[in-house]
Amino acid sequence: MSTDGTQVRVGVLSLHTSKETKAILNAVDDLGHRGLWLRQENTAISIEDGEVAIEPDVDIIANRLLLSNTEEPAELLGLATTFERIRPMLNEPAHVLTAIHKFATAATLANWNIKVPDALLALSNEKLNADRERFGDVGVYKSAIGTHGGGTWKVDLTETVNPKVGNRQAFLQDLIERDEEKHRDLRVYIVDGEIIGAMYRYAPDGDWRTNVALGGDVLDATGEMPKEARDTALYAAEVMDLDYVGVDLVEGEEGWFVLEVNPTAGFKGLHKATGKSPAPYIAKAAIERAGGEVDDDRVAELASTLDDSRPASMPRVDPSSDEETPTIGYIEEIIVSGTSGSTQTLAKSDTGATRTSIDTSLAAEIGAGPIKSMTRVRSGSHKSGKARPVVDLVIGIGGTQHTVTASVEDRSHMDYPILLGRDILEHYRVDVRRRADSGSKDDDEREEEYLE
Repeated sequence: MSTDGTQVRVGVLSLHTSKETKAILNAVDDLGHRGLWLRQENTAISIEDGEVAIEPDVDIIANRLLLSNTEEPAELLGLATTFERIRPMLNEPAHVLTAIHKFATAATLANWNIKVPDALLALSNEKLNADRERFGDVGVYKSAIGTHGGGTWKVDLTETVNPKVGNRQAFLQDLIERDEEKHRDLRVYIVDGEIIGAMYRYAPDGDWRTNVALGGDVLDATGEMPKEARDTALYAAEVMDLDYVGVDLVEGEEGWFVLEVNPTAGFKGLHKATGKSPAPYIAKAAIERAGGEVDDDRVAELASTLDDSRPASMPRVDPSSDEETPTIGYIEEIIVSGTSGSTQTLAKSDTGATRTSIDTSLAAEIGAGPIKSMTRVRSGSHKSGKARPVVDLVIGIGGTQHTVTASVEDRSHMDYPILLGRDILEHYRVDVRRRADSGSKDDDEREEEYLE
């Protein structure tokens, strides 16, 4: 309740459906206040006779807009800025903009004497490759904006790299590893200047990235976190001026380095590792910022569970309505990108394939890779399955980019060098009547993949 006994109305600005958004809204309600989900179905801003109004009306807003995997992040930044000019907001859009751009983050932190890995962003191919030798034979190659580990590669720097991945700027960064056999980093989750929990994240077999979304394992690090790491994470959150944030660090020979700061970090891995959810603490921060009061014991009690049940304030959505789901054709024109370049080509949609696949020669042409692991694929002519390498790949469809782990195979005898699997098609409706070609013969085999 607020200081005068009334409820604080906390809006969560989130156009997607996620566990984190639901958990924050439920925590607000459980703390005796009112959570309101600001999304497409129920939200509007009106200017009438010089008066500005928000529907539904709220006292404060928690910004949970996902910007890193959207086609036009500026549109959502503008939307968040509009709300922020009308109501107080946690994670203000100007600070989120810096945080989602990985190089802008690194430059900001370095200016405040926070250790970050050496990095190079160059706008021209010539400049980037002329200076890449300073990173040694192996380095990290990142798209400046990415999510869930997408757009991050360990690359062989004896080969040239491209300053862009698709339409997104990319840069080089030092690879910091103390133990080549045990890849781990540290995620520290901070709310309102306080550490809620921390976890070590370990890379899954066959990978070097530690993201939970990619299958990484987690271990509670809250109690045993080194003081240098703790102080660095808190200082980074302060410098970035974020109200809630996941700070990712890695230990090198010279101490702890900040890799990234994530204003929309997930809660699932942290709760699994520590038994604590940040959601009630975010709810508390919003309520108190708006002048309300909460019971701290109740906050701690609620943090022991990750309540992602349907919030009372979730607008009703017509399940039959799919107007927001884009349509993809049976044969679609796409842009495929790797670390060395991009090209436009045709791809076939196959809802029976688990994983996207790419022709060997095309993968080599664009610099797809490096090979992460092997997968076994069943097809009509190979009932027992064939072992194939898998690589990271960026595929652009109508301006939207998807970073997927694709299998590599010889498709020279097939009509289309790319087969789009369910890892991409899950985001679309497939119209089998729509073809981007003139209807050439189709001799691709349907494939089902399974991991060994």
